[in-house]
Amino acid sequence: MKNCDRITATSLLASLLMGVSASDSASSATLPISQSSPIAVIPTQKPRNSERNRQLNLDTRLIEASHRFSFNLFDRIAKKQINKNIFISPLSISLALSMTYNGASGETQSAMSRTLEVQGIAIGEVNNFNRILQESLLNSDNGTEISIANSLWANKDFPLKQSFVDNTKTYYQAKLSNLDFSDVNAATIINDWVKQKTKGKISKIIEETDSSTTIILVNAIYFKSGWRKPFNKSNTKPKPFTLDNGTKIQHPAMSQTEFYPYLDTPEFQAVKLPYRSTRYSMDIFLPKSTSNLTVFQKLLTAKNWQVWSDKFEKREVFIQLPSFKIEYGIDLINTLQNMGMQIAFRSDADFSNLSAERAFINEVKHKTFVDVNEQGTEAAAVTSVGMTRGLNSPDSESAQMIIDRPFFFAISDRQTGTILFMGAIKNPSK
Repeated sequence: MKNCDRITATSLLASLLMGVSASDSASSATLPISQSSPIAVIPTQKPRNSERNRQLNLDTRLIEASHRFSFNLFDRIAKKQINKNIFISPLSISLALSMTYNGASGETQSAMSRTLEVQGIAIGEVNNFNRILQESLLNSDNGTEISIANSLWANKDFPLKQSFVDNTKTYYQAKLSNLDFSDVNAATIINDWVKQKTKGKISKIIEETDSSTTIILVNAIYFKSGWRKPFNKSNTKPKPFTLDNGTKIQHPAMSQTEFYPYLDTPEFQAVKLPYRSTRYSMDIFLPKSTSNLTVFQKLLTAKNWQVWSDKFEKREVFIQLPSFKIEYGIDLINTLQNMGMQIAFRSDADFSNLSAERAFINEVKHKTFVDVNEQGTEAAAVTSVGMTRGLNSPDSESAQMIIDRPFFFAISDRQTGTILFMGAIKNPSK
């Protein structure tokens, strides 16, 4: 496959309507006006209880929490979009929500902690984990390019709590800027930043802003890497792919034989395709022909994910994989409400750690792009969260993995266990 650009941009849009109460000058700060929009670039790294994770002081509780959040989120989306291709970036979404979480208090903070699976863990520990993780992810070896960028855009003269500003800068390396959100060009400025950080794959996340918009937080992740062993393009040929309803289509499929980490169970086959930086891989799970993707997805839990990860063994594998390119978008409000964040979307939400003004979330959008071909993978993701004013050793035996029916895949970091992207391909031609 060609060099794969993998891009993830998470744009956390928090548009807070200004309230009428006076701001607390002792606990609030107005961001300095900045004309530039580049954001701090951050990093990625080793599995669960590895020596590297201990050296990084990565909290095992938070690694497991990120897996629970990822699979819970994916499960709820998959149950509602049975016949659609799905592609999300749980890392992008969790970083965006984590920045917002710093502004929550009281019952709203408790609800967000349950959704993020971090209940019982101090917010300072969550922030520190995210800081170390991002720095680690950026320290990739040769052959892989990855960056993580964060920014906070505030409406002119809108007072933010100094502690919120400090946490955003310290733990998320966010670049701070002021904008006049009543200006029609404000959305363009932010969207241009998103386009830049996603290498043009996602050009728009914000439709418009107005005087009621108070802050917009943005997280963008960019990942570029080719396969460790690219597929020979001459081997790519149209092959049958069977859809869930039994319909057979012809679609280009790549193929090659190579030694890969491989797992075969009564329910599925799985293989890890390493990128040039072997710490990253695409993990592909193909339900057995006697099962289907819907049944397999019921097995997708954080606990099973760890159990499976420990059982892969290197084997010679003939793999046939369809090339695919999809663009995906979803409104996450209902999903996050069902995950326990209902109060954050109500007018009585408590975001008092963000500002003296009352506010609640009224928009959460997620857009992604992925292109998998002979050379590698290119992907991007953007998440926006909008807010408005509230009331006050190799095995000699070879294996075959013919991916000719719906399958699940994830792009993960083997060093930290972080899942950057995950998706389900029901129809590679769409």
